[in-house]
This record gives sequence, C-alpha cells and structure tokens, in this order.
Amino acid sequence: MDPDTVRTFVTAADAGRFQAAAAELTVSQQAVSKRIAALERGLGVRLFTRTARGARLTIDGQAFLPHARELLRVAERAEASVRPGRRPLRVDVIASRIAPSGLMRAFHRAHPEIDLDVVMLFDVGTAVAALRSGTIDASFRAVAMPGRPLPEDIESVRVLDEPLQLLTGPAHALAGARSVTVAQLAGHRIWMPGIVPGTEWAAYYDDLGAEFGLTIEATGPNFGSDALLDTVADTPALATLMSEQTRLVWPAGHDLRRIPVIGPTPVYPHSLLWHRDNPHPALITLRAYLSAVRATDADTGDTWTPGWVTPR
Repeated sequence: MDPDTVRTFVTAADAGRFQAAAAELTVSQQAVSKRIAALERGLGVRLFTRTARGARLTIDGQAFLPHARELLRVAERAEASVRPGRRPLRVDVIASRIAPSGLMRAFHRAHPEIDLDVVMLFDVGTAVAALRSGTIDASFRAVAMPGRPLPEDIESVRVLDEPLQLLTGPAHALAGARSVTVAQLAGHRIWMPGIVPGTEWAAYYDDLGAEFGLTIEATGPNFGSDALLDTVADTPALATLMSEQTRLVWPAGHDLRRIPVIGPTPVYPHSLLWHRDNPHPALITLRAYLSAVRATDADTGDTWTPGWVTPR
C-alpha cells in the first residue's frame, strides 16, 4: 500500500475537503482525487461521500482511518530506524577487554547524547563486509595485513599505538625486572594460545617473532584468559605478551607481573575503518574524538610495528 496514497487519505479525512488536503500536501486537487480513487479501487470500498460541503467519510472510511494512521506511524518509524543520525552508531570493537572497547567507553562518556551499538566481530574479512553492507559503521583493525588489502571504498586512520607488555608469574626469570628489552625475550617461551592463523594479530606476532628471534607458541586449546593467567602464574618457564590496555583481573595469589617491553617497544597499531560513503553524522564525531585522543597520546619513543602496517 503506497504511503503517499494513505497519507492523502488521512489528510483529506482530517481536512474534510479535497481542496484543503491538496493545499496541505502541495499537490493539485486532481491528484488528491486520483489517489483516493486508486485507494478505493484497491480496497474495493468507498471511503468518502462527496457532498456540496466537502468530503465525508463513509462507514468503511471511518473503519479504515485508525489503521491508516497506524500505517503512517509504522512507515515513519521504519524510515527513522535507518535515517542517518536517528539510529545508533554501530561500531565493532573485536573483543570486550581490549583497547578499542576502552576507547568506545571513553567516547560514550564524552558524548552520552550519541546512541551506540557495540558489536564484536572476530575476522577482518567479516568486519570489512559488514562495513560495505552497512551492517556496521566502523571497525577497529590493524591495517593492512599481508594478502588482505582494504577495498578502495574502505577508509582507515591510525588512532592508537598500544605498547606491548610481558606478563609473567612470580617465579619467572624476568619477574623482577622493571622493564625488559625485546632482545632479552629471546630464548624465553612466550605462550599465546589465543593467536588464530589468518587474523591480523597472528600476522603481527609472526612478524614480531621473526624480527627479534622470539619463540611465540600458539599451541594447545584456548580456554580463555583465566586459564592463560592460571598457567602463567604456575609455570616459571612460561610468559605471555599482552597489550598495555588489555583489562584483566586475577586472584591475588597469582602475583602476576606486567613488565614494559622496550628497546624498541613493540606497539600494536589500532586503526579505525569505515565506508567512504557512510553518512552517519556520529561517525564524524567519533573520528574527531579519536583524532584528538591520538594528538594527546604520550610518545612512546623508539617503537616497532610490522612493515605492512598502514603509516600514521
């Protein structure tokens, strides 16, 4: 059922005259008559009785009027759900405990007036497809991993370089260090069961290991961060790497140590991705916010990222 035809019917019913309805809708009186006639043909009933004083609703017209009003309300809600600025900004943060999630929490505190939908998409290919289809408005990723160049219609900007830290248990050989150099990590077993082949973080750690001769093991099932922390706490020969802003809580008895890595500091490069034709006004606000955060970011000095990472 054509919304314009239904709107014409409701306007004519409220005005009581086709001429007045035409003036309100800024169309000709003939156009109003044609729309009403088409609606009556489609419904198979008369909706108006034409009189010298105007147009009066028939019994069928009176019965149809409340439903016509509801049709218009539903149509308006449907349009508003996808109208830029009227629906929440949908952003992929990959996981709940990592830096992009923290960035979006801070953005929400700074801009509580903007409605947000936060989603978590594991794979960069899925995220890019969602950006291109309009399912999401933005995604945080490391750009651009080998063999996965971004499509021409996807834009990106580097928003955060996050330093890595070494996480050890209390009996590890490096547990007492205030900082460790990348060279000092050579020969130590670094266990990271969450690394999944084909992901951007797998490409990152492959290059990190190759560059500095590190032994990074992704063996064994990934039972989640709690199991990883339990194992690192109880195994003096194992350590793991994590990003500085990764949020973890462990039992006091674990006595885990988070140790900065320096000389150079490996940093994980977070970029924001979006479709170049995305019209959502809140996306502009998010990009401006992240740009301001980037500008005030502390300089970590001598840093390392893989050669494939999109420059700042």
